[in-house]
Amino acid sequence: MAREADDLKIAVLIDADNVSNSKIEGILDEVKRYGVPSIKRIYADWTKSHVAGWKEPLLTHAITPIQQYSYTSGKNSSDSALIIDAMDILHSQQVDGFTIVSSDSDFTRLAIRLRESGKMVIGVGEKKTPKPFIAACDKFIYIEILDKQPASRQSKDETPNETVPNGADTRKPAAPPVRPYEPIDAEMIDTLKASVNDVADEGGWAPLAAVGTLLNKRKPDFDPRVYGFSKLTPLFKSLADHFEVEEKSTEKTKIKHVFIKIKEPQKAGRRKAKN
Repeated sequence: MAREADDLKIAVLIDADNVSNSKIEGILDEVKRYGVPSIKRIYADWTKSHVAGWKEPLLTHAITPIQQYSYTSGKNSSDSALIIDAMDILHSQQVDGFTIVSSDSDFTRLAIRLRESGKMVIGVGEKKTPKPFIAACDKFIYIEILDKQPASRQSKDETPNETVPNGADTRKPAAPPVRPYEPIDAEMIDTLKASVNDVADEGGWAPLAAVGTLLNKRKPDFDPRVYGFSKLTPLFKSLADHFEVEEKSTEKTKIKHVFIKIKEPQKAGRRKAKN
């Protein structure tokens, strides 16, 4: 019997030179969506001043620091220590998957090797992460999206309808800077359509869950939050020119299942009616 996701044990291995300590809580929350982080280790030369800020987060989240001296100037020696530990954990059969927190392409071969052994591999890194490392993971999560607030995309013309007392200061406080979301370009729309088409029934309707699974297999770094949406359903609803979205309830329960269908292209013009 397949194990539930909540029961999956995941080793979280962090390259401290490639991630800020302020991101660790969001990273661990993401890992918990896939399983339990049973092993948590972080690698760095802890004699260096630039990693001093990690002390408090390590205590708060019970992460074990692994000391690795920099034997050569300019070379990240933590990489080799992380790789060796990952292989030791792999052969000990203690976990069901790994999370590698780094934007370094040096971990590409490690991710491939872990997947060859039947382990789930989740990568976490910045947008600058090389494509080979992303492709080597089952799932890749961009650190940048952990700071954003999806499901709040609002056009510039939309303003709240509020009643302001006479004489009140109507000036709005300065809003915090928000990183722009990625646009949903033509290539992404083609990928969405191909995924819907591949799992659709004879009527053209595809279950949203199956579409999401296929999207993650095709693009390990696919995430609706990259485009400003908390879930896949509102993303498809925003593309009303390309997709139909329908919610259907099952006969025995009130649970609604979402289905997606590709819209047929409209004809350029209609034939004029005969007089």
